[in-house]
Amino acid sequence: QVQLVESGGGLVQAGGSLRLSCAASGSTFNINTMGWYRQAPGKQRELVATISRGGSTNYEDSVKGRFTISRDNAKNTVYLQMNSLKPEDTAVYYCNTLNIFGKDYWGKGTLVTVSS
Repeated sequence: QVQLVESGGGLVQAGGSLRLSCAASGSTFNINTMGWYRQAPGKQRELVATISRGGSTNYEDSVKGRFTISRDNAKNTVYLQMNSLKPEDTAVYYCNTLNIFGKDYWGKGTLVTVSS
């Protein structure tokens, strides 16, 4: 089992920045990919960004150039630096991990609200 705890959400004005963190605990030794997803009101959950254990990254098109995902394998923590935030980035952001056996885990989410 893996437990994930997100932090860093909040209210920010458009154009501002936030940094999300997600700390993993438990059976972290076989975690491969870590990532962030988001779910806006009335919409389906969508991928924001992922990063492999080796550092390969993948971003959803609308956040490319604005968001940066990174991870500290020693701390079992993944980060999402969000710059130039837009009102349409408002959502609950969820941390996700995928282990080498294909099992994924989810955090409880952290709310990001971007005011116009």
